[in-house]
Amino acid sequence: MTRHRPCPAAPGPLEEYAARFDDLFTRVAQRRGFREYLAGLLAPRDRNKTLTALAGAEPVAGAQHPAVQRLQFFLSESRWDPERVNARRLELLRADPATAPHDAGVLVVDDSGDRKDGTKTAHVGRQWLGRYGKTDNGVVTVTTLWADERVYYPVHAVPYTPARHFAKGKNDPAFRTKLAIGADLAVRARDAGFMFRAVVADCAYGDQDGFRAELAEAGLPFVMALKPRRGTWAYGPDVHTPVDAARALAWDGPDDPGDWRPVTRTFRDGHTETWWAAEARLGWWGPDGVRRLVAVTADPGTLPDKATWYLVTNLPRPGGPRQAESPHPAADLAEIARIYAIRNWIEQGYKQVKDELGWADFQVRSDVAIRRHQALVNCAFSFCWATWFADHPPQHDAAAQTGPGRRERGPARRRTAAGAVLAAGAARGPRLAFPMAHPAALVDRMVQGAPAPAAASPDQLRRGRLRPAPLHPELTNYR
Repeated sequence: MTRHRPCPAAPGPLEEYAARFDDLFTRVAQRRGFREYLAGLLAPRDRNKTLTALAGAEPVAGAQHPAVQRLQFFLSESRWDPERVNARRLELLRADPATAPHDAGVLVVDDSGDRKDGTKTAHVGRQWLGRYGKTDNGVVTVTTLWADERVYYPVHAVPYTPARHFAKGKNDPAFRTKLAIGADLAVRARDAGFMFRAVVADCAYGDQDGFRAELAEAGLPFVMALKPRRGTWAYGPDVHTPVDAARALAWDGPDDPGDWRPVTRTFRDGHTETWWAAEARLGWWGPDGVRRLVAVTADPGTLPDKATWYLVTNLPRPGGPRQAESPHPAADLAEIARIYAIRNWIEQGYKQVKDELGWADFQVRSDVAIRRHQALVNCAFSFCWATWFADHPPQHDAAAQTGPGRRERGPARRRTAAGAVLAAGAARGPRLAFPMAHPAALVDRMVQGAPAPAAASPDQLRRGRLRPAPLHPELTNYR
């Protein structure tokens, strides 16, 4: 094999990270495009990160700029495999003790939609977009995210293709529901070497019997939310919904909690709150059944909607009859609450990849170009963690992470048996990977090494400046 020709170095610490992917790109133009694309994604946002923004060119007027056309070709026409790039990214995360997955973390399954106009873009269709809380024209992507109380990052992402794109609609053999994609991604994460305590999902997935059955059949543990009014068949006086089951539990106040047990939750700002958790019964679900129903709430007396979880899990109860035969370690009420609390990090991750790194800003139509853009955004997100830990080395090794008793990136301390930690909400300002007190842009210095100078504006062109020669239409009309 011949040695790779050198390409212009990426600015700042990005070069060292990008060089680890060089063997996946066969041409110097691809290696250069990889660096320029990541640098554009990581630069502080002042407008949507379309190709002109990534290349540092003027919007619209700079669409024919050579730097923009290079990125267009790299994203849409160049021959490289986004799956191999993502696999390398995950390999680097596993190899770094600061980000290596361990069996106390969780794998979050979710999906997120973004508006997209038109009908010709791959995966586009009129469908539910949870980000906006309504049905609209857009693209939905099913994602998995690995997280513990200290670090979180995306694992895999697969766009969902609506039935209208298939000749036989939902009956077409190639059609896959979001639930099927999510179950497959959970298995892929395990097969890729990602350990986790359980698969976690909100009620959009937890309410689906088939989804839970697929995970159980694959040998995966799970803790998932249910809708409060999710109904099940029962005799007339028996409970019919999770909220009915929670209300049937004995509670006479904190001094006489009855069926409820206190769990202490430690939030990222250091304050703690006492919540309450209990085993409930609903149909064939119970403390010693194949499925356990666990209610977690801030107030068992009123069960407030925004501070109550109804969770279903296949993890056995400690000391119960299923513990000996279960392939999964037992989990008490505090552990169940801790596991589901970590799910909130996926919402924080969405804010960062969408609001800072330009996840939804792509203006390409093909399936491969969309997948490439998503893989590159995930690389940029993971680079932020690499940069953070390079400046702030963790004060413990990966083995110490198996005890989930840490606050987010804070000093290690022993957690009580009833402790649990979760993300308290979104960062207050524009942030990249680190959501607390770290400066908003980990790579501000990249602005000084922008991948391309801004294209001349129409006013400047009329003042005697030469217009760049346009490229041949066959090289520019990719869409």
